[in-house]
Amino acid sequence: MKVILLKNVDKIGKANEIKEVPSGYARNFLLPKKLAVLATKDSISSLEQKIKTDKVKIEKNIADNKTMAEKMKGMEVRIAVKIGDEGQLFESITRQKIAEKLNEMGFGVDKNHIEMDDHIKQKGDYNIKIKLDHGFETEVKVVVCEE
Repeated sequence: MKVILLKNVDKIGKANEIKEVPSGYARNFLLPKKLAVLATKDSISSLEQKIKTDKVKIEKNIADNKTMAEKMKGMEVRIAVKIGDEGQLFESITRQKIAEKLNEMGFGVDKNHIEMDDHIKQKGDYNIKIKLDHGFETEVKVVVCEE
């Protein structure tokens, strides 16, 4: 029986693949758990259309990430915080705080894209690497200053 896999299935195949499977396996496992649908003419044409639209979305996402990386390269991100007498911060600067600041500036960056060994705990300038999706990397300068 030919089916189109909707999700990755171990030892069978990946999502959006057309596979030949035993009919009992399809009827009793794949179809009831919504892991696959029957491979009819309509479902195959629907799959082809979905693959085309997914490809367009991925290409757009790659272009967006490349543009974002180029715009952010060497950019300065100023974060103002309260600072004590000896230069220590009252709050540490985390990946989340940097991501929020970048989002305020119009860049859709997730905290998981930001590479930092440790939280920033002192006033100063720091070069922070940002790894975007599809292998694009850039570096921004984070300036921690007094409010």
